[in-house]
Amino acid sequence: YLSSYGVYKTAFVTFSKIGNMDGQKNVTKNEDTEYNIFRDSPIRYLGYANEVGESFRYQYPRLVVPSYAIAFGYCLMDSLSAGYYTWKAHDTEKERGQNFQSKEMKTFLTMGDTLLWQTLASVTIPGVTINLIVKASRVAVPRLPGLSGFAVKWIPTVLGLSSIPFIVHPIDRSVDYMMDNTVRQCWMK
Repeated sequence: YLSSYGVYKTAFVTFSKIGNMDGQKNVTKNEDTEYNIFRDSPIRYLGYANEVGESFRYQYPRLVVPSYAIAFGYCLMDSLSAGYYTWKAHDTEKERGQNFQSKEMKTFLTMGDTLLWQTLASVTIPGVTINLIVKASRVAVPRLPGLSGFAVKWIPTVLGLSSIPFIVHPIDRSVDYMMDNTVRQCWMK
């Protein structure tokens, strides 16, 4: 069973013996637990830069594009890192008799899966979600009686920022489910 969250959390996902008779996908994970700077350090939070940019869109619109550049840069670097670890792990699997795909194909699939998952779960869907939260609150907050101009200006931003921890895991699980039932089924054949 291949889960994108597994791809995201585990740097060593290898596509081996994929697709058996009953439709189950078998993926082996390398037991090696090397440190991955993109997943095991504070660098991981660069993937959330665009959500911060979306929260501040109306106060500092010039921050939005750079925040997306940072988030997409993180996604690309994580994909390259996952590809590197897959490339490196291929020879070990070959020695164990677990190698059923070429080194290049496994690396390409791992990188593509990681990049697509990160783009959807870390940038696109959260960015749209935060944008909608901030936009809706910018319409609703001014209608509340007794709020100062300062509160009307900053409450939507605070709501956008404070919603980030609540949207991350549901979006991750939804993207896992969507990819497991669409593109991964095509890639695994």
